[in-house]
Amino acid sequence: MYANDSDTTPISLPDLALRKHSGTRIACVTAYEASIAARADEAGVDLVLVGDSLGMVVQGHASTLAVTMDAMVYHCRCVARGLRRAFLVADLPFMAYRDVPTAFTNATRLVAEAGAAMVKLEGADWVCEVIAALSSREIPVCAHLGLTPQSINRLGAYRVQGRDEAAAQRLREDARRVQAAGAQLLVLECVPARLAAEISGELTIPVIGIGAGPQCDGQILVMHDLLGITPGKRPRFSKDFLADSGSIPAAIAAYVQAVRAGSFPGPEHSY
Repeated sequence: MYANDSDTTPISLPDLALRKHSGTRIACVTAYEASIAARADEAGVDLVLVGDSLGMVVQGHASTLAVTMDAMVYHCRCVARGLRRAFLVADLPFMAYRDVPTAFTNATRLVAEAGAAMVKLEGADWVCEVIAALSSREIPVCAHLGLTPQSINRLGAYRVQGRDEAAAQRLREDARRVQAAGAQLLVLECVPARLAAEISGELTIPVIGIGAGPQCDGQILVMHDLLGITPGKRPRFSKDFLADSGSIPAAIAAYVQAVRAGSFPGPEHSY
């Protein structure tokens, strides 16, 4: 169940692309500090995201909007120290990529100061210009569509996106646009499973789902959801892997195994 501790060859973007084309599901988690990052690495996680979700699960805010660049750099540096092989991605927080010059400055901090191999940002439309500018200058980009938490003030609530055909078509088009702009990964959050499967099948880049059904190329969970320690009501798409595992390392390894086998997410975790 656990990864071979002697296999410390770092995972690269080409490795993740190869997993898509070989049908090997990509196991991803969030982490915010070195010890948990190290346990995820040892358990065989392919990709670790330092998410701006830290604003909610670490800092106790009601949304991700209060997270600062300094906080992202700090937590990313901590996580980087815990990793030997997993691919490290870090979120650009709210308004940290509002225009191309700002995005350059902040993405460079995450890569050069904090050790990220890729940055993640939310949306399409004007965001495609930022994706193109960063990716053309050797800063890899992960796009994020569907439920975009930084848009909570516009959305009004954390709801499933793409339920009706017009919204589904916009998501399909946005997915094509972010890929064409240069994104090399895509996260789909809270999207109907059938739509996510269509998008994953159409795109050539890996698609990572969270609340997007089992047919994405990979899955990601917030570590606090995976361990069952998120305060309040947990999302439908989450599962407490610690409940039946007995330890944090075993829980993370069980999650990795379930993603690889295709047993997580199940119908009860999908829309």
